[in-house]
Amino acid sequence: MEMKRINAGKLRAIGYDTRDKLLRVEFDDGSAIDYSGVGNEVWRKLSTSGAAWSYYRDNIEEEYTGRRGVVRKPTTRADLEDLFKPPSDT
Repeated sequence: MEMKRINAGKLRAIGYDTRDKLLRVEFDDGSAIDYSGVGNEVWRKLSTSGAAWSYYRDNIEEEYTGRRGVVRKPTTRADLEDLFKPPSDT
């Protein structure tokens, strides 16, 4: 799912999977909520809204059941090198 970075209220990023009708909302505290069953029109209105935080609070937060999660930190090359380095002989 491609995320769109925004700075609206506590929202920091939003993304939508059209096939699964899944909306992901990421917040400034590092938490995220996934909402299932969200229609394409709701996504369109949220992603183009000049007041995304208000639209989210009025039309998504109270209308859909969400599943809490956390924002994943992007994996860096150093993370992968640490993961696959041979064990040290100490």
